[in-house]
Amino acid sequence: MRIYADLHIHSRFSRATSKQLNLENLEKYGRIKGLNLIGTGDFTHPEWIKEIKETLREDGTGILKSKSGFNFVLSSEVSLMYTQGGKARKVHLVLLAPSLEIVDKITAYFKSLGRIDYDGRPIFGKSIIEVTRKLKEISDKIEIIPAHIWTPWFGVLGSKSGFDSIKEAFGDEEKHIYAIEMGLSSNPKMNWMLSELDKYTLIANSDSHSFWPWRLGRECNIFDFEEITYDNLIKAIRTREGYVGTIGVDPNYGKYHYDGHRNCGFSCTPEKAKELNYLCPVCKRPLTLGVMHRVKKLADRNFGFVLREKEEHHNFLPLSEVVCKVFGNGVATRKTMEAYNKLVEGTNEYFVLLEMEKADIEKRSSKDIAEMVIKNRKEDFKIKPGYDGEYGVLEYENAEKEKSRNIFEVKKQPSLLDF
Repeated sequence: MRIYADLHIHSRFSRATSKQLNLENLEKYGRIKGLNLIGTGDFTHPEWIKEIKETLREDGTGILKSKSGFNFVLSSEVSLMYTQGGKARKVHLVLLAPSLEIVDKITAYFKSLGRIDYDGRPIFGKSIIEVTRKLKEISDKIEIIPAHIWTPWFGVLGSKSGFDSIKEAFGDEEKHIYAIEMGLSSNPKMNWMLSELDKYTLIANSDSHSFWPWRLGRECNIFDFEEITYDNLIKAIRTREGYVGTIGVDPNYGKYHYDGHRNCGFSCTPEKAKELNYLCPVCKRPLTLGVMHRVKKLADRNFGFVLREKEEHHNFLPLSEVVCKVFGNGVATRKTMEAYNKLVEGTNEYFVLLEMEKADIEKRSSKDIAEMVIKNRKEDFKIKPGYDGEYGVLEYENAEKEKSRNIFEVKKQPSLLDF
């Protein structure tokens, strides 16, 4: 059985999240997306875990079920801010847990370090070495995954406060790390440029702060096992038995792909940043060095190297993002959502993106949308790269305003091919 799993999301108790982000909406829109396993997120928060315990049930599999049988796995994210190697570090970790009992023990540990009630993603002044050791003392079944590892501000390999290797960050506790979360601004081919990362399973999650289909499941993991259990999930993460691959956005779409300054409206390639002595030409302050920059700095292989050919990795934009570009309006507009709902009616978004025949897409929408969905599937599009907290932008001319032009003559963004 193929499983689509988004393991890193947030509840409404995290900062900058939708007030309607509850378990009911996660299930509803997870089904529309095509997900059949979602992380609960934020299990350390007292109000959210109370809701989890009241709404979901344990059945001995390590996976919690809703009343209708939808699958959730206990997950959370923590932020660690500390000093190591003479440098201030800010690193996020994704945690998976096998039971509510273990979650209670994890929460008790974090309560001994500080407050857990002010944010779904709490902050502690402890190193990842110490936290990893303590969590493994609670249970070896706790999975610890470095989150969005390349993000400048909070990634373990990020430019602002990260390390130059996973081993440097975790020390002797690195033996407990089996997977890394790539983040929106990188993809497998970028991570495979570092031979040091070969042994880790590549994980893709949305880190969603809302339940809408253009956020939830925009990145996810593909597994294949007969029964959705916590043990099968962890086995797939640790050994890749049952791990198929990932669905992710084009890394140019990520908010930190290029170098730049959001407030100055300036972005550039790593090569251009070097020419500028890493200073913004507008404000003359240091640029925020993005994911592409860090990957190239640490790489010992060329871009295009494929480590595991049998893995299945997709890079395309969420369906709603494609539809709204064809219309030339916003993703949350009525016109976009009506078209989206017609496309996914009786099925789900992943099926439309991955498998639905072009003719069937056209019947449900239009020739323009069908063309663009197929372009998306083939990864044959161009995205203006994101930088310093700004998402990348799909470069596409409005079909309704530019009918006289060949609007689908778009090419892949060359930035990744320049490695």
